[in-house]
Amino acid sequence: MTLEANAELTLRPDDASEKPKRSAFQLSRQWFSEHQWQPFPFQQQVWQAVARGQSGLLHATTGAGKTYAVWMAAIERFALKKPKASNHSETTTEKPAKRKVVMQPLTVLWITPMRALAADTERALIAPVNELNLDWSIGLRTGDTNSAERSRQSKRLPTALITTPESLTLLLTRPDAADTFAGLKMVVVDEWHELIGNKRGVQLQLALARLRRWQPALITWGLSATLGNLQHAMDVLIPDVSTIGKSDPGAPSREQSKPVLVQGKLAKHLVIDTLLPPGIERFPWAGHLGLRMLPQVVEQIESSPNSLIFTNTRSQCEIWYQALLEARPDWAGLIALHHGSLDRNVREWVENGLKDGTLKAVVCTSSLDLGVDFLPVERVLQIGSPKGVARLMQRAGRSGHAPGRASRLTVVPTHSLELIESVAAQDAIAARNVEPRESPQKPLDVLVQHLVTIALGGGFTEDDLLTEVRSCYAYRHLTDEEWRWALAFVRHGGESLTAYPDYRRAIPDENGLWHVPDAQLARRHRMSVGTIVSDSSMVVKFWSKGASGKSLGSVEENFIARLKPGDHFLFGGRLLELVRVHEMTAFVSKATGKKAAVPRWNGGRLPLSTELANAMVARMDAAAHGHFDGPEMQMIKPLLQVQSNWSALPTNANLLAEAMHSREGWHLFLYPYAGRSVHLGLASLLAWRAGKHQPNTFSIAVNDYGLELLSATPVDWDTVLTKDMFTTDDLLPDVIGSLNAGELAQRRFREIARISGLVFAGFPGAHKSARQVQASSSLFFDVFRKYDPNNLLLTQAQEEVLQQELEMARLSATLQHLQGKQIQLMHIKRPTPFAFPLLVERFRESSSSEKLADRISRMVADLEKAAGAGGYIPEETVNAQAKFNVQEKVTKKRERVRKTGLPMEPDNETRTNPKRRRTGIIPPKARHGF
Repeated sequence: MTLEANAELTLRPDDASEKPKRSAFQLSRQWFSEHQWQPFPFQQQVWQAVARGQSGLLHATTGAGKTYAVWMAAIERFALKKPKASNHSETTTEKPAKRKVVMQPLTVLWITPMRALAADTERALIAPVNELNLDWSIGLRTGDTNSAERSRQSKRLPTALITTPESLTLLLTRPDAADTFAGLKMVVVDEWHELIGNKRGVQLQLALARLRRWQPALITWGLSATLGNLQHAMDVLIPDVSTIGKSDPGAPSREQSKPVLVQGKLAKHLVIDTLLPPGIERFPWAGHLGLRMLPQVVEQIESSPNSLIFTNTRSQCEIWYQALLEARPDWAGLIALHHGSLDRNVREWVENGLKDGTLKAVVCTSSLDLGVDFLPVERVLQIGSPKGVARLMQRAGRSGHAPGRASRLTVVPTHSLELIESVAAQDAIAARNVEPRESPQKPLDVLVQHLVTIALGGGFTEDDLLTEVRSCYAYRHLTDEEWRWALAFVRHGGESLTAYPDYRRAIPDENGLWHVPDAQLARRHRMSVGTIVSDSSMVVKFWSKGASGKSLGSVEENFIARLKPGDHFLFGGRLLELVRVHEMTAFVSKATGKKAAVPRWNGGRLPLSTELANAMVARMDAAAHGHFDGPEMQMIKPLLQVQSNWSALPTNANLLAEAMHSREGWHLFLYPYAGRSVHLGLASLLAWRAGKHQPNTFSIAVNDYGLELLSATPVDWDTVLTKDMFTTDDLLPDVIGSLNAGELAQRRFREIARISGLVFAGFPGAHKSARQVQASSSLFFDVFRKYDPNNLLLTQAQEEVLQQELEMARLSATLQHLQGKQIQLMHIKRPTPFAFPLLVERFRESSSSEKLADRISRMVADLEKAAGAGGYIPEETVNAQAKFNVQEKVTKKRERVRKTGLPMEPDNETRTNPKRRRTGIIPPKARHGF
């Protein structure tokens, strides 16, 4: 059905007395025409569905126009025509009174997962509103919203409010929440794939259920570009609510309650390639962050007007930004870095520089993953493997972010095996094998937080709220027993905390209406709303009198705790010296010359996805049969040949295992290709089951490709390693028995205690340290285990360890998959190219970085000698390396040396001018991009 064919269709207004009829899509056609655009079929489908009052999920490629598909649909259905001026008598001499324009009340909620995305969304939404001269106002409400704006919004919310799940939940705590959302007609959830698989998504499910309770005909739309399980994603966002509010006159009809899946299948040209290194290591190891590829990366940035350089961690982001500045000091002010720990003003400066095209390159993390619109960006570089197909597609879409423009991403491998990951990712994208996202099931910590939220927001009755909660996909199987436990938990803290008034957070009155009895408890809850739990962070500020220095951002408390005044560290692209720590603020000054520490943030390691792992095995299966298609496979051919000569290659039919005896003991190397998290559980499980045959102690090492078991006593793996080792029978007790499950659950309980409200992080100016919060949560954990062993939060902690940290479902699927393979056990004399990275992983636990580097160098030399000649270096990468070396000789002054070959001591000018120093970090004179 085309737009022209529906030209005479009239919209169904919500209130005919307020909104006169007009031709279908008149405003959209007018605005698109003014910009010389033609609407795509999928945009028209969304307009038609919203005109019928239907909800749905829009899945289309990045930059295809998803935002305007749903936004123009909202405008068409809900925008009112501007009122005409009053008629005055021709004889009157009085001037007509100036009429104050009254904006429409809150009509559309736009949910975004990131604050950076909120500001960009506001710019996109406000354009058609202003150009069409509509009486609509657009506003933001996120953690960055200042107090003045919040105060204005407390009196009247804008027509369209862009907010996050946490800020929406805070709005639901207002006593007049029902009145606040009385005029709400539509909710749009942007980047739904970022929320569906975590507790933030569950929090949003509960909030939407409350909104639907008040507005049964609420239209809900989700937007995404990288979902692998579309039907599940739509079911989670828009559950079957046909029975809720059935007697309400505003309840949706049968047609309206049926959601619509719209797919924007546009011919988006996606170019994924690999930046080939000058040579490969036949015995690779992860950990050197790919800085050997710096010359090639500099050349790629030089050749493109605007680039994004993605890293997988914030630490890696800081290191690469500093390395680029050292390589090209003339780029100071032209390149910048961006990650979530930087100050908001810094992030906004960088984002605006990208939009304006004034920045040549930005080194960033996932903080720029999502749909921020940077039209000037033509090139994306990915440092290291993205570890997932969806993540790679998302980041590629940051370039060419417009219909008809090609998106290009180049993977920069940080070690040899990532060449296979890169080409495997290209295969998976071509086959559209994208990772699915699954909703968590019944997280009770989120539920008890929600109960207090609703008790604050006007109160609730038990039966009505239970029906509402069960309408959420995550709680569709919530039992009566679990519901009664949750109510008891917020009423008096459960069986073991009944005597403490701080845990009487919600109680029923004589009419059965639950409310929060204490104003201080209400304030504590509002400050604790949310499901994002991270290590306590400290604000980093420049030292000045009165503590009024400029804020740079925040780092984790655990990192600062390891430093003492006078120590140096890199942050925000600057070399800083710690001056003092006071009230959760680290005061710093600029520093020069010394070796610096780099902040480490938790959660940096991303596990390899199943889809990418399967594509890697398929590539190695082809190599085992003599097929090395593509430049990446040609380049890594020498490594695979050594692996094949000394052992074998993994294939689709065989599970490769290697047994070796060394001075350290008896090794087993196994290559399931299931990702680091699964391998951790699998290694522990195999060690546990092997110990049943013969009591033994094993050391364990894992990476994304395989695992190592090391025993100090002989193990006959030919007898022990059978398919019975991979059975799923008794899987849960075996996994729990093989791990220190109590310790893992206690660490997980810290997050659960924060979300459920057991632990309060403190009021502003009096924040508790990470150690205090951990001690409090550990105390609760011990109390519950001793005096309330049936507490469901303990059960949840154990389940989350199994399902999230060890990926129990994926572990079970991996075992079933491995049972269908033939075990190929090879006895090897020395570490193979696949086994060597696992040895390095284990060495890291017991060696300092200097000793580790020396040990690795000796081992690599011995292994390369045993492997013989046969490395492969493409001519173009050799030329690129030579070209970079020539530039280095031109731009850098040669270091003075004595006749003995030792460096000269720095002269007076060098001492006073740190820019001339050759050691440590050299900060450029110009600003660092902010």
